[in-house]
Amino acid sequence: MHIYRRLRDKYTLPGLIICALGLLTLAALYVIWWSGTSSSVWGRLSALASVALFAAVCLRFVPGWMRFWTPGAYADCERTDGEPARIRLRIFAGALLWCLLLFGLIYLIYRACGRGSTWESYKNFWLCLDSGHYVDIARDWYLSEGIRDRLVQLVFLPGYPIAIRLMNFLIGDYVVSGLLVSWLSFAGACSVIYSLLRLDYSHEVSLRTVRYLCIIPGVFFFISPMSESLFLLLSAGCVYLARRGKTGLGCLLGAYAAFTRSLGLMLFVPVCMELVHVTVDAPRGRRRYGRFLWLLLIPAGFAAYCLVNYQVSGNPFQYLIYQREHWGQEMGLFFNTAAYQLDNLIGCWPDNLPNLLGLWLPNVLFDFAALAVMVYASKKMRPGYAAWFIAYYVIAIGATWLLSAPRYMISLLPFFLGVSLTASTPKRNAVLTVICAALSVCYTVMFVLRWQVW
Repeated sequence: MHIYRRLRDKYTLPGLIICALGLLTLAALYVIWWSGTSSSVWGRLSALASVALFAAVCLRFVPGWMRFWTPGAYADCERTDGEPARIRLRIFAGALLWCLLLFGLIYLIYRACGRGSTWESYKNFWLCLDSGHYVDIARDWYLSEGIRDRLVQLVFLPGYPIAIRLMNFLIGDYVVSGLLVSWLSFAGACSVIYSLLRLDYSHEVSLRTVRYLCIIPGVFFFISPMSESLFLLLSAGCVYLARRGKTGLGCLLGAYAAFTRSLGLMLFVPVCMELVHVTVDAPRGRRRYGRFLWLLLIPAGFAAYCLVNYQVSGNPFQYLIYQREHWGQEMGLFFNTAAYQLDNLIGCWPDNLPNLLGLWLPNVLFDFAALAVMVYASKKMRPGYAAWFIAYYVIAIGATWLLSAPRYMISLLPFFLGVSLTASTPKRNAVLTVICAALSVCYTVMFVLRWQVW
């Protein structure tokens, strides 16, 4: 009876039904997966832990979701504290300086590891990972014929290479142009993220979130000639403008985010959540349903990428073929990823430490750290952000051959916001800061050594 009363107080009847159906669906998917998988016992247990944590995130999200879409039941937070003068400009300048410092620190590590000493060799070092593909596309666009390694570059979306090409008109060097696009985008993202979070949180929480973004393991991805920084800027800008009532402009940024990375499609979730919230909270005679049409811009951005596929190859979905044939990449179940990543991690011990430490361990840690953080933080953040995380996690981590979980997770605003919300006391903040900084240094060294960091 006590448990029943607690459930009744916490969940509405529709909420209970949604939770029950969700749990049954997860359980059924896991049982079906279990019956057909070749994973080890450890892999199966890893998948089960992933399912349990994901279910906990969803269960803690549902009550807030129900309130968010109930007229008059959800009170938006209001800022009650002040903030320093010109704080957004100071954040932008500080983040840009941080990019320069990171670039210099990585150069020192690069020299200490005996990787080279000249500017040209260090500049070419940044063509690792996917950077070389983006620079090739910026310089030559996509190729419809030629060697296969160039043809498969069609899987990399054009939003970021176009930005490099535009910057190159001023700079005259594609690698340097890529670096500058990433640095300026990261600085802009930090400033916009602060502005977005100030709609709901104090100056302290908002600034702490930006600080964690700057020291999160894998922060070097943001200063690389890759799309993470631009995607983060576009994502934050999309949600910020939508929150300020400028839905059309926000969805236009969302369209370019989906033109930059396919996960930009997930911006449909938080923007739609906000539109429903505003609509149900408005008096009946003042509800503007036409604003929902702006949501179509977000998938239109990805449709533009499919059009590029058609123009280059004659098939609007050619990228799916290249992903499957060249990278073994298809859509799968997020908990299957937890299984095969742990199995690969165990399989690397003790003969292949670079793959164990540089590739599989960071992937497993980020898979589970993201869920663990959100179990705690999902109730403390705006429901639209939690919904964004859930949708993004299912798609990003569900890839059948995932090597880049750290890169995907640090590009997701609700994740590092969750880290900040978890660090809600001085002691927690100190501990998490030390852990993030230490892991960031270790991961950066592995990146310089090219220990399969992707």
